[in-house]
Amino acid sequence: MKRIGILGIGKYVPLNIVTNHDLEKLVDTTDEWIQTRTGISERRIAESDITTTDMAYYSAVEAIEKAGIKPEDVGLIIVATATAESAFPSVSSTVQDRLGAMNAAAFDLSAACTGFIYGMTTAQQFLLTGMYKYALVIGAEKLSNIINWEDRNTCVLFGDGAGAVVLGPAKGKGILSSDLGSDGSGGKHLDSEPTITMNGREVFKFAVRQLPVTVCNSLEKAGIKKEEVDFLVPHQANIRIIDYAREKLGLEKDKVSVTVNKYGNTSAASIPLSLYEEIENKKINKDDIVVLVGFGGGLTWGAITLQWDY
Repeated sequence: MKRIGILGIGKYVPLNIVTNHDLEKLVDTTDEWIQTRTGISERRIAESDITTTDMAYYSAVEAIEKAGIKPEDVGLIIVATATAESAFPSVSSTVQDRLGAMNAAAFDLSAACTGFIYGMTTAQQFLLTGMYKYALVIGAEKLSNIINWEDRNTCVLFGDGAGAVVLGPAKGKGILSSDLGSDGSGGKHLDSEPTITMNGREVFKFAVRQLPVTVCNSLEKAGIKKEEVDFLVPHQANIRIIDYAREKLGLEKDKVSVTVNKYGNTSAASIPLSLYEEIENKKINKDDIVVLVGFGGGLTWGAITLQWDY
């Protein structure tokens, strides 16, 4: 059976690190309060002259280089983002131009924190049909642009960054299955107009309920048991959500990615950033069964099961 897999991965995070102690000077909060409730100790905040498009581009350059292809080989570019600089031109089209990917179709995709999972699954379909050979999927966010820095309940949670992957033909491995879902009735609990507002209690209840379900749905489609999972890369929103899901799925701590402590919640960039880190740390190895899982605004959720062959 034809498979589509990850051929290269890249990331970009701003140089500017904002710690919990820095936020203590802005709002009524403490490092202990933030870490206890979220697991976050610091986050990256982009400089004023760095855009979502810039970060997407930088991560894409690395992914293409690691995939061993040229920009003109890319047939499709999908950018998952909720923080584009404008409605049009899209981030993806601008990235296409800067890369010199003159043969690529390009569009942005909006599914909040699940955007990268939606983007990978969408790109996979184009590649499976043979319409394109290689696709570039990017998750990029400058959430600092839509944060209310006077709201202590939300400003401590989010950060900026970008991650990208090149998808292409895999030799019998790669993506095995995916599961996507949405419940628009819960959209009111996580909103971004004009700045991010969140009903933390309701979002937490949604996440701990839906995360294990979508993981299990994806595993079932792939014919894989929970016990066979080698590594889980969840959206990095809150350490308590991650721990709950890990326990529900029966996974040991060393089998679950945790980067929320140093990046915070970077929405669509969260999963590729975490995946990049775990590859660098050699936590993910050839032939491993890896599950990527996202959840967030919409409300949306999704999971991808793959066999690693990068």
